[in-house]
Amino acid sequence: MSYVSNVKYRDMTFGVTRVNMRETPKGHLYLSADQPLAPYAERMTDRLIHWAKERPDQTLFARRKKNADGSTGDWQCISYAQALEGARHIAQGLINRGLSVERPVLIASENDLEHALLALGCLMAGVPYCPASPAYSTISQDYDKLRHLVNTLTPGLVFAADAQRYGKALKSTLGADVEVVLTHGTLEGREGQTSAFAELLATPITPAVDAAWAATGPDTIAKFLFTSGSTKLPKAVINTHRLWCSNQQQMRQSMPLLADSPVLIDWLPWNHTFGGNHNFGLVIYNGGTLYIDDGKPTPALIQETLRNLREIAPTVYFNVPTGFEIIAQVMKTDAVLRKNLLSRVKMFFYAGAALAQPIWDSLFASQEQEVGERIAMTTGLGMTESGPFALFVTNVHVKSADLGVPTPGMEIKLVPNNDKIEIRYKGPNITPGYWRAPEETRGHFDEEGFFCTGDAVTWIDPNDIHQGLRFDGRIAEDFKLATGTFVSVGPLRAKIIATGAPYIQDVVITGLNRKEVGALIFPTPAVRTLSGLAQNAGLAEVLASAPVQADFQRVLNELAAHATGSASRVARALLLSDPPSIDKGEVTDKGSINQRAVLKHRDALVQALHDGQAPHILLPQTTP
Repeated sequence: MSYVSNVKYRDMTFGVTRVNMRETPKGHLYLSADQPLAPYAERMTDRLIHWAKERPDQTLFARRKKNADGSTGDWQCISYAQALEGARHIAQGLINRGLSVERPVLIASENDLEHALLALGCLMAGVPYCPASPAYSTISQDYDKLRHLVNTLTPGLVFAADAQRYGKALKSTLGADVEVVLTHGTLEGREGQTSAFAELLATPITPAVDAAWAATGPDTIAKFLFTSGSTKLPKAVINTHRLWCSNQQQMRQSMPLLADSPVLIDWLPWNHTFGGNHNFGLVIYNGGTLYIDDGKPTPALIQETLRNLREIAPTVYFNVPTGFEIIAQVMKTDAVLRKNLLSRVKMFFYAGAALAQPIWDSLFASQEQEVGERIAMTTGLGMTESGPFALFVTNVHVKSADLGVPTPGMEIKLVPNNDKIEIRYKGPNITPGYWRAPEETRGHFDEEGFFCTGDAVTWIDPNDIHQGLRFDGRIAEDFKLATGTFVSVGPLRAKIIATGAPYIQDVVITGLNRKEVGALIFPTPAVRTLSGLAQNAGLAEVLASAPVQADFQRVLNELAAHATGSASRVARALLLSDPPSIDKGEVTDKGSINQRAVLKHRDALVQALHDGQAPHILLPQTTP
């Protein structure tokens, strides 16, 4: 990436560029932004009510109508006034049912307008809601994770968009006392416990709604968000209004452009904190508009995303690296996409994984070609337990793995851990704990009340603390070789993905108690084109083809040539034809790989890789 001083970037202001630091005799460093957190709303509904009065006719949510054949049509829009009115009707329906924190609402289906209205209705009624991963109902074969969510939350009402798509999972996991609300269809055998969403939305409003809303406050639980889970089952992270609203104000101060009524076109799932707290929340908090994108960065759904981006011009755009990779490739030849997407966007933001260098270069080239300037590509660090926003970069010259500085109102603590530095959080945006899991909660906070993230960091520039921090992997993922040498998984994984772009989706690093490092590689769909084989060829055949093997041999050779020792040298690798399993927790909704889960469930393959027993093992052809 070029950082020439005369490169022009579209105007964007960074809210925090300097930090305060103190050190204790124990060697712990404490960092905070050099500005205080401004006052923020007590409840997310305060912002909804504010904008419904200020801009009643402005669109809050929009989604394309679904046609009978499964295709999508024109946009269906809900204004701020309509959203507030609908939320009040729904709130009354929830109150009538006696729902509460002990019997909350579980939402089993994807992002849609009904999902959005139900969430707002829960907030008005003071009834927590929990968006579940749709994959737990539609891709999972055993429904174990959905059953775990039900057992943990004991919901009194479960919502799903479609009986045919979600019915089997719901009937397999719900007791007879749980009401199911559906947008379309009914559940055979549960007719007495099934209602239509339209009926819930038509509930007559009484003064009980205003009374219930008035009883909510900063410490009221707004929602539960489940962690993705690794070797353990997912945990229910408590999200209060204080957590959510303070985090939105922190975001607004770190990214001042959000105050200018942001327009989003977004697919990120609301069961995940990036889509459901960060993006869903910023639109409501800042009086913006959210166009729900039914696409995803997958071969089957990416065309819907591209169609939407050719029509809707966002002012800020959020995605994961896989999504930006596809968009960068298409923009090279798609003038309509370039023109519309770049017409008014002020910032790109990625999270979830490392963004490979060729993607940055391609995006910048298209931007300079189309508008004569670059769009800032930004990122940061956060997690479900921090709202999620915690750190954000300080300038446009971002490099892969840069994280930046703490957001206002949050203090971070840097604690030595072997040869790593763990980052810990304290602030109003930090969860009070995990629902119905007191031992888990106690185990995640240190003696000073800082949340232990398990993330490792290092300085971007040790001589300039105001540039902030870089990601240095997950402490729990790092391991020792048999020689006692530590392997830093995060940076090595990012290097492999960058070297293999655009053919590597993700990598799992192996070698615990072995003499050398190995890698299990999940390829991208682009390897099919590289292979030259027919599109209906099996993936195993594609990966074994000469062109694919040759390119990945190049990757291993290049990595070995630049390795500085055994901990950074990939000595053997396998290309995986079996995709990561949602049932086994190997992959999240965003497509991020869970390293620990893959290693656990593919242990036999890991052993075969290091024992030389697996087929098509790649070895570097350079001298160590």
